[in-house]
Amino acid sequence: MRWKLAANLSLLFAPLPMLERISAAAKAGFDGVEIQFPYDVPAAQLQAELSRYDMTMVLFNLPAGDLMQGGSGLAGVPGREAEFAQGLTLALDYAQVLRPEKVNVLPGKLAANVDPVAALNTLVANLRLAAEAFAPLGIGVVCEAINRLDMPGFLVSNSVELAELIARVDHPNLAAQLDFYHMARMGEYLPDSVLRLAGNIGHVQFADVPGRGAPGSGELDFAAALAALENAGYGGWLAAEYRAAGADDLAWLTRWRATFT
Repeated sequence: MRWKLAANLSLLFAPLPMLERISAAAKAGFDGVEIQFPYDVPAAQLQAELSRYDMTMVLFNLPAGDLMQGGSGLAGVPGREAEFAQGLTLALDYAQVLRPEKVNVLPGKLAANVDPVAALNTLVANLRLAAEAFAPLGIGVVCEAINRLDMPGFLVSNSVELAELIARVDHPNLAAQLDFYHMARMGEYLPDSVLRLAGNIGHVQFADVPGRGAPGSGELDFAAALAALENAGYGGWLAAEYRAAGADDLAWLTRWRATFT
C-alpha cells in the first residue's frame, strides 16, 4: 500500500524557522506534517503555510506543562486538572484553525509523592475529557507510550500498558499512538506491539533504534513492522520523528517510496 508520510517539524528541518519547515517538508516529498507543540506560532500563520503548500496538519500534542523541561506534565498529575483543562482549551482553539486529524495527549511522568493508582485515575479522567471535547470536531484523540530509558518514571511505557489504558478509558474517540522507536527501546518486537494494539491504533510515529536517527541508521526492522501494520488493517499516517544528522538523512524517503509504496 502507499503509506501517507508526515514529517515531525519539531525535530526535522530544525535549522529553519517553523513556518519555513512546512515548505521544506513539502519539497522533500512528505504528504503532511505534525508539530509537537505548535503554540509559539499563531495558528492562522501555520494554516496559511499549510494551505500554500497543500499540506495536511496530521497531529499535534496538547500542552504538557513542564514535561519537556523534566517535570511530570499535566495529564496524570492529581491537583493539576485545572491546568490540563486550560491546555485543552488552547488545543481546541488551535484545532479549530488547523483541523488536525489527531491530537495527542502525553501521559507524563509519575509526580513525586503521588500514588501510581491516583496518577492513572487522573490520566483516565483527563483522556475522557479530551476525547469528548474533540469528538464534535471530528478530530481523534490519541495517547502515547514513551520508553522509561529516555524518560524515567513515565506513566505508560509499553504496548501492554497502553492497551490497558485505552481499554480502561473506553471512549470511541480515543486510540493509541504507536511509536516504533519507544516500543523498540523497551525491547518489544514491533509486530507483537502492532498485534497487541490492532484495531486501536490511531497514529504511528517512527525513528530507528538505538539512536533515534533516520531509518537505516540503526537496527530496526521496518519491513516487518510495516507488514504487521498492513496486516492489522492500519491505513493511517506514518510520521517521521527522528533526530536528523544532516540533509542526507532524507535518503530513506526515496527508498521507502520505492520499497513500501
